[in-house]
Amino acid sequence: MNAVVFFVLAALTVAAALVVVTNRNPVYSALALVSTLALISCFFVFLEAYMVWALQLVVYAGAIVVLFLFVIMLLNVQSEERVMPGVGVVAMVAGGAGLLAILVAYGATRAPLAAFPAVPAGYGSPEHVARRLFTDFLVPFEITSLLLLVAIVGAVVLGKRQA
Repeated sequence: MNAVVFFVLAALTVAAALVVVTNRNPVYSALALVSTLALISCFFVFLEAYMVWALQLVVYAGAIVVLFLFVIMLLNVQSEERVMPGVGVVAMVAGGAGLLAILVAYGATRAPLAAFPAVPAGYGSPEHVARRLFTDFLVPFEITSLLLLVAIVGAVVLGKRQA
């Protein structure tokens, strides 16, 4: 992947993630999360990890965000009222953004752009993902599935209690 494509994808991903965080409407925020996760999956395509790309789209951009939308709809979360930030908050945000721009510019001028490392053979293949998932990461995988199950049950219980 050439550096220009990488930086364009990175900028779009950061912009979409900022929309997720700054949007007041939870449904629009969840939809922006879909675009963020889809943009992240583009990095796996350029790494030629097509299995990880497909899993990223199906599991995260598909199933997890649909679960979030079900929770939002069950809990009937409303949009928040917009409150204008004070001068101090605006000054802190502007100062932080300026400092971040200075640090990025300094880092970009100091560090030479290195070539991207070669991708190991078999990276992202179904065999490689399955071997890693069901040997090294079996316990975290099962804990994650239990946490998702508890979240679904909790959302249904909270939704039924208010109805």
